[in-house]
Amino acid sequence: MNLPFFKKTVDIDEDIFKQEAVNIKDIIAPPYIGISQDHINLGEKIVKSFFIFSYPRFLNTGWMSSAINLNVPMDIAFFIHPVNSAQILKKLRSKVTQISSELIERQNKGLIRDPALETGFQDIENLRDKIMTAQEKMFQFGLYITVFGKTAEEIKETETTLRSIFESRLIYIKPALFRQKEGFISTSPYGIDALSVHVPMDTDPLSTTFPFVSFDLSSNEGILYGINRRNNSLVLFDRFSLENANMVVFAKSGSGKSYAIKLEILRYLMWGVDVIVVDPENEYEFLADGVGGNFFKISLTSDNHVNPFDLPVPGPDDDPEDILRSNIINLVGLLRIMLGGLSAEEDSIIDQALAETYAVRDITPHSNPNTWQENIPILSDFAQILESMTGAESLARRLRKFTQGTFASFFNQKTNIIMDKNFIVFGIRDMEESLRPVALFIVMRYIWNIIRSEMKKRILVVDEAWWLMQSEDGASFLFGLVKRGRKYWLGVTTITQDVEDFMKSSYGKAIITNSSLQLLLKQSSASIESVQKVFNLTEQEKSLLLSANVGEGLFFAGKKHVDISVKASYTEDQIITTSPGEVEKIKEARKKLKIVKDL
Repeated sequence: MNLPFFKKTVDIDEDIFKQEAVNIKDIIAPPYIGISQDHINLGEKIVKSFFIFSYPRFLNTGWMSSAINLNVPMDIAFFIHPVNSAQILKKLRSKVTQISSELIERQNKGLIRDPALETGFQDIENLRDKIMTAQEKMFQFGLYITVFGKTAEEIKETETTLRSIFESRLIYIKPALFRQKEGFISTSPYGIDALSVHVPMDTDPLSTTFPFVSFDLSSNEGILYGINRRNNSLVLFDRFSLENANMVVFAKSGSGKSYAIKLEILRYLMWGVDVIVVDPENEYEFLADGVGGNFFKISLTSDNHVNPFDLPVPGPDDDPEDILRSNIINLVGLLRIMLGGLSAEEDSIIDQALAETYAVRDITPHSNPNTWQENIPILSDFAQILESMTGAESLARRLRKFTQGTFASFFNQKTNIIMDKNFIVFGIRDMEESLRPVALFIVMRYIWNIIRSEMKKRILVVDEAWWLMQSEDGASFLFGLVKRGRKYWLGVTTITQDVEDFMKSSYGKAIITNSSLQLLLKQSSASIESVQKVFNLTEQEKSLLLSANVGEGLFFAGKKHVDISVKASYTEDQIITTSPGEVEKIKEARKKLKIVKDL
């Protein structure tokens, strides 16, 4: 059975479809605004506005800095309304007459002097003179602050902090009770002074309210080191713009120091700056693989060899005699470490033997420097010369373990490393611990010879530098690099977590002095006193370094320093991460990708 079909006509106003359903105001507006007597509910946020109503007689420059640098979201508005000078002079004249009459009356009655009245009289007279001579102008000044928080407790805590900051300077604030809407409008970027709470102020005290007093390290050129935690500005800086490009990094284990330096390396590589790393724990191998650099494993069983007798290629301005003399002096220092110290007599014998070893290979101050690289001796050549010298028997015996047997596989070889990439890492983790300071010295000497051979922008990172600082000769050599690097466009980054060991050496203190950049991340309670003394830290900065999270600390550049938080993008994090779990995941992903490509 079929049911009858009835068609019903409905009239629809076509203008409904012409109306815009959602506009830009709907997108940016909070979901809810509720105005109470002492705050505003702005969606999930709580907002509270304040005004300053009283100031002391004197204001110091930058008195707002403590409030502005609070790590709290807030809006601050300044309203400065000029006042007609003639009107002010008329009021001041009336006030002077009133105070003068009161002073005369007190004097006639024989009352003791009132310092407040006399001071007020002098201030008004001085102000009248300055306004009359156009040295000063008068203004009505309004200063309003709106703070934001997630809870009422958070707002209350911020209010207490603001009160303590201002009242310590005899400056007093009040919440804009029953006028929170006007306070919020006044601190919004409308340019509307809806609160109209003003204090008369002349030019001098008004100038002390200049708000842009936060330390800032944002330059026109450079790489991003992190975020200024005080004002959320970018810490953008070029280390090569300072008097030297050296940097020291002090931090306890797990504070994020290697992460921060890897991030700096990655960003400078994008700038075309070459980077060389001396890596005691093979932490930079993953980064070298990620950016297409070279990782040279340095150990007794490695195929990578460095000849301690290598010489730099002399430049057009280099004196061959100076190069040879400097190299022999450094070799004496190396042998002093290898042989466990030298007496004065042994030192002299070693010096003579080194000169003869080079001379036998026709490497002298008077020979052609272009032929030096073909005739470089090795350690066994030096041992032969030593064995032929009177009084060198003990030295020859002590040196034999480096020219024969297991040690010879590393120390008695010609260099077979080629530094042809922008990023080079020397990993010495697998070198025996007792030989690590010696290996560090040899690698550093080789790097220095390469740096001297070609002038270009480079960064040398010496991680766990305290290994090299264990011996006087190693510390002296590192200091020489730091001091002379500027002439060769080199910036040396010295990293250590053993601050106490580093500071015990006189060279350690000199390295800090000759480093224009310093990065201090979280410190241990055992070393914080030394760090505070060396860097002249305030108690607040000391507390910051003790309680800092990973990647947070103080960044010094020249005479300025800021509270920094190191930030990386997701892509950068995937390249520089030091987390073992993340590294393994990324390696597995790369293996799978390679298999897919091969297929």
